[in-house]
Amino acid sequence: MRAILTYHSIDETGSPISVAPQVFQRHCEFLAQGGVRVLSLDALLSAPPSEPAVALTFDDGFVNFLSHAAPVLSASGLPYTIFVATNHVGGRNNWGGRTQPGIPDLPLMSWSDLAALAGHGMSVGAHTRSHPDLTTLNDASLMDELAGSADDVEQHLGIRPLSFAYPFGAWNARVRRATGSVFTYSCTTRMGVLGAHDDAAALPRVDMYYLRTEHALETFGQPSFSAKVWAREQGRRLRTLVQRTRRTVA
Repeated sequence: MRAILTYHSIDETGSPISVAPQVFQRHCEFLAQGGVRVLSLDALLSAPPSEPAVALTFDDGFVNFLSHAAPVLSASGLPYTIFVATNHVGGRNNWGGRTQPGIPDLPLMSWSDLAALAGHGMSVGAHTRSHPDLTTLNDASLMDELAGSADDVEQHLGIRPLSFAYPFGAWNARVRRATGSVFTYSCTTRMGVLGAHDDAAALPRVDMYYLRTEHALETFGQPSFSAKVWAREQGRRLRTLVQRTRRTVA
């Protein structure tokens, strides 16, 4: 079994983007034991499907990563990828100048912070320039967000990113084609482990917000883990369907 694990903010707020520091440390301690290999994102995708392995990804690049995640990852020697919205580096996660209900307004790492991490197990991926819903953009704006964010990372860090994460998990066939023309692989928010034939431009991930309970990650590789992830994805799809139906009726 292989999976891409995703985190956002490492904090105590309990929000839908948050995992508590002590939970994150417990996850890393389990992974550092070696029963499940932790690989870079590109190495994971080329690993045998039967191998118990994961890649660690962090969306947005919150400042709390520096105090709550970086020391743990460094001590454990675990590689990871951070996806950054380049126009917000050194700013806050108030995408479009707006905060989201239930989501804490938090500071994001600077380019100098990211540069300092780059030599210590970190890969940087793009997360667009301004964190928009890409499905709402025209073709020119879409390519500016995609290729422009890759240009920004290369300009500031000297490395052109191969990986990408869709803001809000929003994509369609047009966005997927554009993303595939810029990046080697792109991550969605669809809950799931990796299959043998997943589309490199629409990879599933496992949101670790849903695996905060003790021993949840420790079942990795077992049928119960796959069942839990599958059930979470079905629940999210049902909620999305209900929300769309309510908006249509209203």
